[in-house]
Amino acid sequence: MEQLSILGPPQPVRVSSALWEVWTQDSSVIERFESKRYRRRDNQCWPWLGAVSSTGHGSFRATSLPGHGRRGTVPAHLYAFQLANGPIAKFGWSRTDDLEVCHKCDSHGCTNPAHLRLGSSSENRTEWASRRGDPNGPLADIRGPAGRTRAIAEAVRYGLKHHESRELIDARIRTAELAGLPWTLW
Repeated sequence: MEQLSILGPPQPVRVSSALWEVWTQDSSVIERFESKRYRRRDNQCWPWLGAVSSTGHGSFRATSLPGHGRRGTVPAHLYAFQLANGPIAKFGWSRTDDLEVCHKCDSHGCTNPAHLRLGSSSENRTEWASRRGDPNGPLADIRGPAGRTRAIAEAVRYGLKHHESRELIDARIRTAELAGLPWTLW
């Protein structure tokens, strides 16, 4: 995992299993997390409504830790996966040894644990490359992953603010998704 940062490049950081255990069992942390994602049906993406990193992944401040930067801020999909499945065992201390949480749906802002799986970094990159060319998939969004995640979140927040039905919010999400797809002649 890389530490999310406001200034400068992401820095590799390790969060111990003990901290993940605390964060995924603390009801106040869980409540804050749940307030920042929009749950839909199990087969649908659950959009992140909070802060978004430059990669389009949700950014969740599980806690404030001492030190410089935003220590204690983790990717929302990583928190969602571990909340549902328990802390991920770290097999090594290099990127090649550790498993990472991969999106099966290719939507970087999705926090639905059913859409997430463990895989190696090379598996994740290979899957991304094979699906990148689909003109109707999330990876083709011309706004980029961060723009797509923010547009979907804004659609959900608008619907919630105006007390719209789940069906109307789902329609807003679909409109936001389609708005970023490239124009094609076929």
